[in-house]
Amino acid sequence: MSSMEGKSLAELLSSLRANIETVLLGKRESVNLAIASFIAGGHVLLEDVPGTGKTTLARALSSGISGTFRRIQFTSDLLPQDIIGVHILDADRKSFVFSPGPLFANVVLADEINRSNPRAQSALLEAMSERQVTVDNRTYPLPEPFLVIATQNPYEQHGTYPLPESQLDRFNLRLRLSYPDRDSERRLIRENNLLTMRDGIPAAMRPEQVRALRVEVDRVTVHDAIVDYIQRIAAATRRHPAVRLGASPRGAIGLKSTSQALALLSGRDHVTPGDVRRAAIPVLCHRVFPKGDAAGSEAAQAILEEVLSVVPSPL
Repeated sequence: MSSMEGKSLAELLSSLRANIETVLLGKRESVNLAIASFIAGGHVLLEDVPGTGKTTLARALSSGISGTFRRIQFTSDLLPQDIIGVHILDADRKSFVFSPGPLFANVVLADEINRSNPRAQSALLEAMSERQVTVDNRTYPLPEPFLVIATQNPYEQHGTYPLPESQLDRFNLRLRLSYPDRDSERRLIRENNLLTMRDGIPAAMRPEQVRALRVEVDRVTVHDAIVDYIQRIAAATRRHPAVRLGASPRGAIGLKSTSQALALLSGRDHVTPGDVRRAAIPVLCHRVFPKGDAAGSEAAQAILEEVLSVVPSPL
């Protein structure tokens, strides 16, 4: 019997988190949020400098669910068919067969997504939304579960194609892993070298168990007072005088679902205001666009912190 058999979903979830933390050191909150988004069904945008663990997180998630992993390096000459796949001629069958692209995996790392042209970006983001691709009028479903972790370097703008607001809204949350703390970095230096960076972890669950977890997320109770709280937060971002474009209804739904997943990770069957506040900035920050010279993620975060401080909590 495998170690996955006979365990409750809560135990499997705890094992997944613990296993990922063995390779992504000192970043517990980022791990919690990434897992929460995954089991809630949302994609993740990682904004950070190179070498901070973005690939490690993606590989660890795929290993942790016994899933498949593919990495797509986004470049200016990347074409949509390089991502989703093409029909090729099978000489033996004398017909065209579909050759799937790297998008057909449980966890896909879209590395430096803002370095590709808008056509390639759109091909990925449409697939993220529909969870299927259409090639030559034929539709092919993507694997389940399906997660895209896209990365971009916020400090390099030369030669990039910034994602427009409508495409940023496809990502459930935005994370910055940042540098590890002193003790974690010392451990990383001690335990790794350039040839043996650890990112594979033991499997904690199977893909079908992720689907069961998503059902459990939906069962986490969200009281009317919490729904009202989420709505007031989203509405406050739209009314803020320094905001050009506030959080979308999709963002509010993502905030609710991520809060449910965080509650499940904490072993609760209901969402608290603390879950909402914990998820609010990662889920909404990339969906709030300040006016004029104040534009940027730091300004958006400051606005959200202000909103969270003035919108009354139900409890």
